[in-house]
Parts: sequence; structure tokens; C-alpha cells
Amino acid sequence: MIFQRAVRREFAHSTAGVFIALFAILVTTQLIRLLNEAAQGEVDPGAVAALLGFAALNYLPPLLSLSLFVAILLTLSRSYRDSEMVVWFSSGLSLTAWMRPVFTFALPLVVTIGLLSLFLSPWALSQSAEYRGKLSNQKDAGQISPGTFQESSAGDRVIFVEAVAEDTSHVRNVFVSEAAPERLGVTMAGTGHQETAANGDRFIVLQDGRRYELDPGTAGFRILEYARYAVRLETKEARGIERTPKNMPPLELLQLDLPPYRAELLWRVGMPLAAAVLALLAIPLSFVNPRAGRSANMLLAILVYVIYNNLLTISQGWVASGQVSFAVGVLVVHLFMLLLLPFLFYNRIAVSSFLRLAR
Repeated sequence: MIFQRAVRREFAHSTAGVFIALFAILVTTQLIRLLNEAAQGEVDPGAVAALLGFAALNYLPPLLSLSLFVAILLTLSRSYRDSEMVVWFSSGLSLTAWMRPVFTFALPLVVTIGLLSLFLSPWALSQSAEYRGKLSNQKDAGQISPGTFQESSAGDRVIFVEAVAEDTSHVRNVFVSEAAPERLGVTMAGTGHQETAANGDRFIVLQDGRRYELDPGTAGFRILEYARYAVRLETKEARGIERTPKNMPPLELLQLDLPPYRAELLWRVGMPLAAAVLALLAIPLSFVNPRAGRSANMLLAILVYVIYNNLLTISQGWVASGQVSFAVGVLVVHLFMLLLLPFLFYNRIAVSSFLRLAR
């Protein structure tokens, strides 16, 4: 029990340290990207913090998986370097005896990764898309500053307002320029206000004005005088978020038996399975040979991690294109990596393994 507590404590400290380092790198890179978008006007500067939080939640599963893998590698590699493994083997215990404490420590993290991958990550993506949509709608819907020209996010409309009433109920002296492939329109009005129709569509209603319409490439134009003219700013459907496999909850994915949705489900299920397999693979991969240097095992471990991750991506692509079924995509990659486990253990335990004879 003393040994189990000491190992879990060291695993926990290593995992926390690796996760904090990786999380800091992720947050920094995402912050730079969002600040660049804010500088270009694509994102409201006040929304950077919220979007950064949603992005961080989305990347938690792969970060936790990598942190668990690296932490076990570092802990067991230190045991080799400090000759604690010699004491371990001298006590009559083999390398496979590490599987129980490693799996006991990894199991809660694997469950957490599964919950994050299945539920929290798609929720964060949907919230991020909805938040961006609300910001775009606010920009289009006329959070208007008097005396400035405001362009819509689609770039097909420019609105100018000379003055806004103190109670913001209406605006005065409105200018609207609309560009379409078949017609150019310029609308002017003395006053205007916003309305929401019964079906949820939002309009800016202009009163007592004039509209000029020009046909591109011709000399023809029309002049319309009106008492009331409504310009649609957005539809009710536009305020909703675009439903994609990445931001859909797992229950909806299960109901849609189509390759893209099955591929997304494969990735979410594969994250916790990969974390469990990588935690066990870290045991034989942590072996340190003083003659080969302290970082030789880390290079091999990183190679195994990259291969595993690439195989998951390839299998997801095959399922998305319909080349393989969902069951085959889930089982083949994880079983292949799991079958490497006995080979790696044998190479570390056997006195005359194939790799040793080759040397």
C-alpha cells in the first residue's frame, strides 16, 4: 500500500506538471490566433476570452491523453535511472507487475477523457459557433455608431446613420447601399428603426425615403419613393448554429447512420481507448539504456505516439469515405497497437529476445 500511494502520488505530480506545460502552450497559441483575428476585425476583441475558453475545453481530451502518456514515461524512466527498477526486479517482481498500478491510476483519467470527448468537446464547439454567430448577427443587426459607415459581415451591405435617438428607439438620416450581382441599390430615409417579424426574421424599417436602383452594365435606373421600406438583416435560421458532426451530441450521432457521423463517433470513442492503450505501452517504452543516452526511449515513445495518432486519423478518414465499417475502424487500430504490448514486454523481459540477438 505504501508503494501504491507513492507511485500514484508521483504519477499525479508528473501528469499535472506535463498538463500545465502543454496547456500553457495551447492557450498561448490559441490566444495569438484569436488576437490576430480580432486585429483583422473578424472577432470582437471582447469575445477573445470566451472563444479562448471554448477552444481550451475542446482540446482537453488530447491534452490529457498526451499528459498521461508522457507522465508515465517520465516516472518509470526516472526509476530506471535511479536504479529503483533494480530493487524492483530483485524483489522478484517483473515489469508486467507495473500494469496494475499504472492502470489503476490511468482509469479515472481515461473515464474523464471519454466524458470530455463525448460530451464536453462537442458542447464547446457548438457554443463557440453560436457565440461567433451572435457576434456576427450583432454586427449585421446594427449595433450602429452614428457618423460611421458599417459594413455587413457578408460584405454586400453598407449602412450609415447620422444620429441615434437617446432612447435608441430609432435612428435619423439613414443611408443603405446594397450590392447584388443583378442590381445595385442605394436607399435613403429620414428615420428608421428595427423590427422582428412574427417568423423571427429581423428587419430595419426605413420611413419617408427614396431608393435608387441601377442595373449593372446599362444606363437604366429606377427611383422609388416610399413611406415604409423594410431591409432584411437576418433570418431566424441564420441565428442558429450550423450543425456539423463535430458539434453534435453523441445521441444525435448514433441516430444518423451515415459515414461522416460514424467517423466522428469513431474519433470520440477512440480518444479514451487510445489513452488506455498508450498508458500501458508507456511501461515497456520507459526502459532507459545508459549506453544509448537518456533520451533514446523518449524518441521511440514519441514515434509510437505519432504513429498511433496518424492511424486513428487514417481510420477516421476511411470510415468517413465509406471504405470500412465503423466496427472495423474502431477495432483494427486499437487492437494493432494493443498487440504490440506483449512484443514490447517480451523484448524488455526476455534474456535473449529477437532484438537483443540482432545486436
